[in-house]
Amino acid sequence: MARRLALITGASAGIGAAFARIYAGQGYDVALTARRADRLAALASEITLRFGVEALTVTADLAETGAADAVLEAIAANGRVVDALVNNAGYGLPGAYAATRWADQQAFLQVMVTAPAELAHKVLPGMVERRFGRIVNVASLAGLTPPAAGHTLYAASKAMMIRFSQSLHLENLETGVHVTALCPGFTYSEFHDVNGTRERLNRSLPAWMWLGADEVAAAGYEAAEANRPVAVPGAPNKAIALAAKLIPDEWILALIASQGQRFRQL
Repeated sequence: MARRLALITGASAGIGAAFARIYAGQGYDVALTARRADRLAALASEITLRFGVEALTVTADLAETGAADAVLEAIAANGRVVDALVNNAGYGLPGAYAATRWADQQAFLQVMVTAPAELAHKVLPGMVERRFGRIVNVASLAGLTPPAAGHTLYAASKAMMIRFSQSLHLENLETGVHVTALCPGFTYSEFHDVNGTRERLNRSLPAWMWLGADEVAAAGYEAAEANRPVAVPGAPNKAIALAAKLIPDEWILALIASQGQRFRQL
């Protein structure tokens, strides 16, 4: 087919749904994957009617071994290849590390690190062969700053995705494949509703600290087109990322230790 295809994980809401609309608006067909089939079907119908492109849906839980293969096999069964990959699926796992179950942490790492790395590894050769590709790894401002207590592996997983993206960016400078780590800060989406921090954050953070999912996704799309390895949307987030580079970690950790309970509950 003449149109390229963008695969978006975690596409049922928030930043993932916003990315799906952006790529469809740019003339891409889209492959949408997430756990909630009803949400995916509704978004696919909206995109098809609004943009006149094809919208495939693949219901999958990336915490399950083999889920990445299942998604790619479903796309291949439709005679398609992945030209753009948005690794957006993710969540937070509340609680102190010792108080959680390892099975939950293992599933978390599967979704946040293993599945996106696996998907990128499996679609990259085709992108290189065709001399065109886009990979956007949705990381977080948390991956650029010292972490808070609780959600113990979250910042670590996002830092890994940033470094992974930077290396992949350098490896593909001459291939036509653009790789970007998108590092949003606080974003209006279902993320904080799911992990139970919405009410606490609404009390603690001013409105100017928040961005909309559409704004975040637009920044990610533009950065990928420009082949920028790291994109931090929003002036306040850019300032925080710069401060994290300039201020010693010990100072920031002390500040986070004194203020962290405003945002997270162990």
